[in-house]
Amino acid sequence: MIVAEQKPFGQVKEFVEGYRKIMVAGCGACVTVCLVGGEAEVKVLASGLRIAHLQEGKATEVLEACVTRQCEPEFNDPLVERIREEGVEAVISLACGVGVNLLAEALEDVPVFPGVNTTFFGGVKEAGTWLELCAGCGECILHLTGGICPVARCAKSIMNGPCGGTNDGKCELGGETACAWALIIERMSRLGTLGQLETVQPARDWSTGHYGGPRRMTVEAVQAVAKEE
Repeated sequence: MIVAEQKPFGQVKEFVEGYRKIMVAGCGACVTVCLVGGEAEVKVLASGLRIAHLQEGKATEVLEACVTRQCEPEFNDPLVERIREEGVEAVISLACGVGVNLLAEALEDVPVFPGVNTTFFGGVKEAGTWLELCAGCGECILHLTGGICPVARCAKSIMNGPCGGTNDGKCELGGETACAWALIIERMSRLGTLGQLETVQPARDWSTGHYGGPRRMTVEAVQAVAKEE
């Protein structure tokens, strides 16, 4: 399972400043279990945004949605269709980083912002094959990189653009491995946000990752329910 925690409300609100029609999209899987991104959390965040914008005199429409799993296209397709039909200008995804990546991929011209910090992964030891889209680094930066994670998708986890090994959009590892930064630049060019990459960012805090050994997050509300059962 993927474990996450909510981003500060002020930071999420700042992501969508200037947009008039926003959707808060939740996920009914992992983030619902750890009480950060399910239907209830969607309602709380959407209500908070409406109240904050009302107090500021802003005419902002905030829509709500929650799908079974944002990590699978079959569940995202109806959501993407609704976003396009209703003219949503920006999406706040309360799914893990994988969900943000997949929504961003499906919505080429609509920015998708992370509403939670994906912290670490646990679970299934066997089954099919997956492409790693999120490293669970504990400090989500997808709002800076167009919804594409350089920590997970760049072979060197480079934070400041492509290295000298990239060639025609491919990584120097060879094969069909895409250069993460080529993907980032291409997407942000489409969104008209490429200039954001010129902003100097402080050095990344890598201590939020897994370098200190196994991490743990406890949600007392979940423990209480489990004890009752």
